[in-house]
Amino acid sequence: MTINDIYPPSFKRTGSKEKWKPILIKSGAVIGSNATIMPVTIGANSIIGAGSVILKDIPDNAVVAGNPAKIIRYVK
Repeated sequence: MTINDIYPPSFKRTGSKEKWKPILIKSGAVIGSNATIMPVTIGANSIIGAGSVILKDIPDNAVVAGNPAKIIRYVK
């Protein structure tokens, strides 16, 4: 879901998909409300804190929070 995105990517508007970047959310990841996620990969079984700003790839089993998000710990 995107919120407040005035100009979301659109092939009709841009005429190309070459600058689009993917967001990959792996299995079992949990994302708190109002998190902002840039084009990154969120690892399997990771937990993203509410309101976090994700600027870098998140490894598997990591718990992250903050702005910018930092790894707090790892879950087993």
